[in-house]
Amino acid sequence: MTITLHNVTLDCDDPQRVASFWSAALGRPIDPEPSDGFVSIGIGDPAQTGWFFIKVPEQKQVKNRAHFDLHAEDREAEVARLLGLGATKVGDYDEYGTRWTTLRDVEGNEFCVA
Repeated sequence: MTITLHNVTLDCDDPQRVASFWSAALGRPIDPEPSDGFVSIGIGDPAQTGWFFIKVPEQKQVKNRAHFDLHAEDREAEVARLLGLGATKVGDYDEYGTRWTTLRDVEGNEFCVA
């Protein structure tokens, strides 16, 4: 038996706001018919992993135990674009033969761009 990653789910205070950020960041449209409690990107596209944004009552309190590592041909330009979308910069790093920038999305979820 083989498993595949089907969806990535982010708990959110404001699913529409977080989905809008990731929609713009990834260049993928928000699926039709979002609700106050659930928004998705790519829910019906079997060629790509779907992204779900679900409203939860509790606020984010600590650093994520898992995060997204994204690749860009021009890291600095991509970081500038993401900052323009509302991301905040945590820091630049150069370790293990790789350079990357750690950012937070509009609700503080960490991700990296290498």
